[in-house]
Amino acid sequence: QVQLVESGGGLVQPGGSLRLSCAASGMTFGFYTVGWYRQAPGKQRELVAVITDGGRTTYGDSVKGRFTISRDSAKNTVYLQMNSLKPEDTAVYSCNAKRSDFNLDIWGQGTQVMVSS
Repeated sequence: QVQLVESGGGLVQPGGSLRLSCAASGMTFGFYTVGWYRQAPGKQRELVAVITDGGRTTYGDSVKGRFTISRDSAKNTVYLQMNSLKPEDTAVYSCNAKRSDFNLDIWGQGTQVMVSS
């Protein structure tokens, strides 16, 4: 069964750091473009960061310079390192994997991140 499972969310103070993990099962992550998205209450879902199967990365403007997406092929896992967190980073963060040649688009269940003092 193809599945994405996110972990690593939680409550952190402003200026703190968290590392989110997106672990894949039933699929080889290296063939997919994997993205992190987030959705805050009352707001539309927005792109946070994407890493292609070739390793190219793209970031949303609001997180550039603070967040880093990376891939560990041996662990079939994609990470999102989040530094210098702000209250406006509070949202549910979800992992997405796309493979256009097979028309595959898979979502995880999401993990809550709350930045508050």
